[in-house]
Amino acid sequence: MVINLTDLKEYMQEAILEPLDHKNLDKDVAYFADVVSTTENVAVYIWENLRKRLPAGTLYKVKVYETDQNIVVYKGEETTLEK
Repeated sequence: MVINLTDLKEYMQEAILEPLDHKNLDKDVAYFADVVSTTENVAVYIWENLRKRLPAGTLYKVKVYETDQNIVVYKGEETTLEK
């Protein structure tokens, strides 16, 4: 088991449901005051909030379904080190 499911449920409640559920993203969520509330940016927001709570290296991707035809997958930003 990678993570206890009870802990995961709590992390998801804190990172996703509490800040986003039944909210007008543009008016009620401070993050979206300066960021356009596209599905892509919602995925980034969820990624950033979950990454803060989950043990390092356990978050692989975030998948957000806007419709059956419009799905966003975000795996974080790749960083390269310059030598």
